Amino acid sequence: MRRINLKPLALFVLAAVLLSSCASLQKMKKNANKISFKTTPEVLETHAGKVDLAIDGRFPSKYFAKKAILVATPVLKYEGGEKAFEPVTLQGQKVKANNKVITLANGGSFAYKDAVPYAEAMRLSDLELRITASQGAKSVDFAPISLAKGVIATPTLVVNYPTPIIGVQREKNTTGKYDPNIDAFQRIVPDEYTADIKYLINKSEIRKEELTKDEIAKLNEYNKAAASDPKKKITSMEVSSYASPDGALELNTKLAEQRQNASSKFLTKELKKAEVEAEFKTKFTPEDWDGFKEMMSKSNIQDKELILRVLSMYTDPEVREREIKNLSNAFTGVASEILPQLRRSKFTTSIELIGKSDEEIAALADSDPSKLNPAELLYAATLTKDLNKQLAIYNSFMKIYSNDWRGYNNAGMVLVKQQKAADAKSLFEKAEKLNNNEPIIKNNLGVCALKEGDLAKAETYFGAASGAGDAVNNNLGILSIIKGDYNKAVKYLGDSDSPNTGLAKILAGDNNGALKSLEGCTWEGCYWKEYFKAVVGARTAKENLMYESLAAAIKIKPELKKIAATDMEFAKYFEEAKFKEIVK
Repeated sequence: MRRINLKPLALFVLAAVLLSSCASLQKMKKNANKISFKTTPEVLETHAGKVDLAIDGRFPSKYFAKKAILVATPVLKYEGGEKAFEPVTLQGQKVKANNKVITLANGGSFAYKDAVPYAEAMRLSDLELRITASQGAKSVDFAPISLAKGVIATPTLVVNYPTPIIGVQREKNTTGKYDPNIDAFQRIVPDEYTADIKYLINKSEIRKEELTKDEIAKLNEYNKAAASDPKKKITSMEVSSYASPDGALELNTKLAEQRQNASSKFLTKELKKAEVEAEFKTKFTPEDWDGFKEMMSKSNIQDKELILRVLSMYTDPEVREREIKNLSNAFTGVASEILPQLRRSKFTTSIELIGKSDEEIAALADSDPSKLNPAELLYAATLTKDLNKQLAIYNSFMKIYSNDWRGYNNAGMVLVKQQKAADAKSLFEKAEKLNNNEPIIKNNLGVCALKEGDLAKAETYFGAASGAGDAVNNNLGILSIIKGDYNKAVKYLGDSDSPNTGLAKILAGDNNGALKSLEGCTWEGCYWKEYFKAVVGARTAKENLMYESLAAAIKIKPELKKIAATDMEFAKYFEEAKFKEIVK
């Protein structure tokens, strides 16, 4: 039998296949310019720390070989490196795989989305598409296709100086909520002392045993001390005399007036004896129903609630008295426990306690801080703008009042202002151990988390700081810009005069609102305010605004030249002589 050698034939067929596939790939490479690509956005942008990319591609008919596989990889090239996005794989109609199919007869399209982490060097960059087509064992690399240039990095210019809050001895504001901006330190503190003398029923004479009571002696001492001490000032004196609400109104009116006269004579005599020069007001109340109601509420008298109900049901004093007396068992207790307490004259002296002067407080904070009470020592730190001196005062506070959270909190606040958030964190944590529910501390821990880049933890802390003041909203506004939620940032920042308010509006697409906010910014010498105005000018084709604001920003902060020279917001001006002069 004659043997036929098929090897040369197989080699011939293989070569033909290879030549055919190679020709198909070369043809695809040669006609690559017929593929259309649309990149969104046309100039890439960074948001929330990422560069997002969307590509829509369209292949014409008669282009994509039936057995070809095409892998396209977007790559962002920049000085010092490059970053590849995820590749997309497409296939011809005869390829047995699960990729997007592009037919030979009709062509086809694809949509692609991906994102890569942003790096500062990407501001000046080139986005190119690298394509490799293969068929069988053969592959061909296309010439890179340029898709876009540069990355707009405006969101990264957020002024990331979150606001810490000082810890003060807070007072309630007019809304009834605690206001961290109200310090309870008061140089002048109101004070008063009250003493009573009691009368027998239907009598107005002051008994000797009433005049020698301890509280009357203390009243005289209080008045004398207030008149002689330069740190005290008498603001008012008042004598109020009363009759109990039993008996005829006419009798009670006369009786209360007589008690007023007797008590006034007594006080005049005592003030003269103590050499106290002060005027006092007098008044009398014929039937002390208010006092009656107050004492009844505090008593344990039988049928107390019933008596109080009578008071609320009737306003006529005679009807009230009759109805109460009808409660015979209860009235016995009223007559013995309540009414005698209402037959009285009340002496009230109101004064102002005048505290240390600013000079005295500042001197003691430096020389002997232990002689200052907590409110005074906290106040001392507000008397200087020197952060190192403030820190020294708060360090003294921590030693003297070690169980008071405000010292640790306020020292941490100063460290944040000194750009030492990492050192501040441990002090805020100590403050939190002393007062775990204090929203001021939560805000300040959120400040540290935000500076560390821990956005989730910062958001949790700021949420727990609700009610601590406007600083929390400012911090949430900064956080929202960093997270790429610009509408929320605008809402949080409101009408704040921070340059971040203008930035948030720029990023939210409100250029007119941004310009208005930036022009209203009161931050003296703020270069970001001017820089953001330049961005608005570039975005709205207001060249004068752009050039003037950019020049003003760079005059304040020359280091901005490098940023502006690579800022794609100004890309169309890069080759302009005026722009080059500003950033050179």
